[in-house]
Amino acid sequence: MIFRQLFDASSSTYTYLLGDSGEALLIDPVYEQAPRDLALLQELGLRLVATLDTHVHADHVTGAWRLRQRCGSRIALSAAAGANEVDQPLRHGDRIAFGQRHLRVRATPGHTNGCLTYVLDDESMAFTGDSLLIRGCGRTDFQQGSPHALFTSVREQIMTLPDHCLLYPAHDYRGITVSSVAEEKRYNPRLGGEVDEGDFTGHMNNLNLPHPKLMAIAVPANLRCGRPEGDVTDEAPGWAPLTLRFSGVWEIEPMALLELEHLQQVQIVDVREAPEFIDKLGHLHGARLVPLSQLTERMAEFDRDRPIVAVCRSGVRSAQASVMLTKAGFKQVANLAGGMLRWKNETLPVETDHL
Repeated sequence: MIFRQLFDASSSTYTYLLGDSGEALLIDPVYEQAPRDLALLQELGLRLVATLDTHVHADHVTGAWRLRQRCGSRIALSAAAGANEVDQPLRHGDRIAFGQRHLRVRATPGHTNGCLTYVLDDESMAFTGDSLLIRGCGRTDFQQGSPHALFTSVREQIMTLPDHCLLYPAHDYRGITVSSVAEEKRYNPRLGGEVDEGDFTGHMNNLNLPHPKLMAIAVPANLRCGRPEGDVTDEAPGWAPLTLRFSGVWEIEPMALLELEHLQQVQIVDVREAPEFIDKLGHLHGARLVPLSQLTERMAEFDRDRPIVAVCRSGVRSAQASVMLTKAGFKQVANLAGGMLRWKNETLPVETDHL
C-alpha cells in the first residue's frame, strides 16, 4: 500500500493519500493544494477514485469538488452533514474500497454532527479528523458540536481500536505528524487517563475560543463540497507557477516571482499608499506605485501583453487589485502571496530609497 501525509501550511491541514493496485483515496484535500495532489497522483501512477472529508471544515475549503472536476473522483462525506454535491453519503459501518484495500467508516460526532473517522481494513491506521487530535481534540462550540457526544465518540469508536493503531489527525499546529491509540489513552490531557465525562465537558464548555477566521467562507463553501459560486477558471496560466485561491485569485510565491529573471518579465504594481512604499518594508525592484484608490483610472499605464503581479503589505489589497484588473480584461494577473510582509520575512531583496 502507498501512503503519503501531505501538509497545507496556511491552515495546518494534513491531507492523506492512500493507494493500492493503481487506485487512490485522498482524505481531507485542500482546495489550493489540488495541483500538488494531482501531480503526486500522476507521479505515483494512481487514479483517484474518491475524496473523503472527515467533516465540514471551518478553517479551509475542501478540494473535493475541484478534484472531481479534474479527474472524475467521487465525493464522500457524512450523510449527517447535509452537504450538496456529495456522490457518496457516508454512514457508520460503510466500506470505501481502493484497489484491494478498504477503509471502514466510524461515526464520531461531537466536534461537528457529521464527523467521521476512517479506519484502515487491518486497523493499523485511523484518520480521526478533528475528533481526536494529537494530545487534544476538536472544539465543540459550533456546527452542532457537543462535548457529551465527542467524549462518547472518542472513547467508544477510537480508543477501542488496538493500542498499536496509528492515529492521523486532520490538523496539528506544532508539527507532530502521528500518534497512537496507546499514547492518546495515556497522555491525552482532555480524553486520556482517568478523565471522565464531567471533567471533559467542564473543560470544553470553558475554552472561550474565537471562531476560525475563515469560518464564514469555509463552512458555506464546504457545504457545497468546495464548489465556488460563479465561474472560476481552473486552467493554470503558463507564464508562472501560480496557485488558485478559492476566491478565484491566482497567487505567486515570493521565490517564484524573484526567479522571473529578477522581476524583468513582469509588471509589478504596488497598490499601497505612498508612505508605505518607502517604509521599513520597502518595495520590490522595478515596482510601480499605483495606490488602490487610483488603480481604475490608471490602468491605461499598463502593458496588456505582459503579466502583472499586484503587491501590497499583506496580500489583501493586492488581491482586490487582482480582481479589478481581471475584470478590466487583463489576462495575466497574479497576487503576491503574503505581500511585502512575507517577502521581507523570507529576506528577499527590497528597495526603500525613492518613490
